[in-house]
Amino acid sequence: MYPLRRNRILRTNPSIRKMVRETVLQPADFLVPLFVVEGHNVKEEIKSMPNYYRLSLDLLQKEVKELWEMGLCAVLLFVKIPDNLKDNTGAEALNPHGLMQRAIKSVKEACPDMLVMTDVALDPYSTFGHDGIVAKGQILNDATNEVLAQMSITHAQAGADFVAPSDMMDGRIRIIREALEDEELTSTGIMSYAAKYASGFYGPFRDALESAPVASKEAPPDKQTYQMDPGNRLEAIKEAEMDIEEGADIIMVKPGLCYLDIVRDLREVVEVPLAVYQVSGEYAMLKAAAEKGWLDHDTVMMEQLISIKRAGANIIASYFAKEAVRLLT
Repeated sequence: MYPLRRNRILRTNPSIRKMVRETVLQPADFLVPLFVVEGHNVKEEIKSMPNYYRLSLDLLQKEVKELWEMGLCAVLLFVKIPDNLKDNTGAEALNPHGLMQRAIKSVKEACPDMLVMTDVALDPYSTFGHDGIVAKGQILNDATNEVLAQMSITHAQAGADFVAPSDMMDGRIRIIREALEDEELTSTGIMSYAAKYASGFYGPFRDALESAPVASKEAPPDKQTYQMDPGNRLEAIKEAEMDIEEGADIIMVKPGLCYLDIVRDLREVVEVPLAVYQVSGEYAMLKAAAEKGWLDHDTVMMEQLISIKRAGANIIASYFAKEAVRLLT
């Protein structure tokens, strides 16, 4: 008795496997996170993120030109702020001549067609390392939103294509959208970190920006009062739907691999583009395992990226973007 269908026929050789492959990665899928610092000719490797660097503005320009030539067309900017410019109000975040604002202009000067998205949150600017203004041991939601809105305006005025609020304050999408509209910045999009979980995978990122929460009696010890509980699933749908209703153009799930069920849930109920952030801890784990010889780096990297897209992501923010594109082209 022979089987009526031999499914293995479609796996016989690389050509047929490639022809019938359901999920395919391409350079345009990627959003490249970049870390920016003050100075000239500065390229600082981040110890917990091997082969990833903080770049001064001159080297940032060189980097985005290289990315563009590789077919990568979008970057997500983060800035490392000197301690003397940090406070509890985010004043430096509103400086039209601040590092973020200059970084946006630098990217557009070097590569006008590069899509620029910018991090909107107060933790790089905060003496407490929190995403919002701190008072009496709590994060002030509404006061923070007002600063985030003004911060978004300065980014848009500098040339950002999208602002990306990563703070998880309630109602901040509406406040930001209204502020952009009031300033007639109607072409600036919003990519909302709609489902950002209180994860242990962010450690290397916080090393990169020196933005980890600071132990203090005046502030919460962690970010669990505003980032989502990892045990919650339905809450992600509620958060995403509210952000879309308030004006988000793109929504994001963060982190990636441990939350692919959330990505699939959202893909089935929302119609806007969906981004996934493959975060620093995911990057660092694979780098460490590959260095030990425990995993094949490129095989596992591509398997992870395919799984994120297969789950439903339109956009993948990943520190592996350049390495992946070199394998794809």
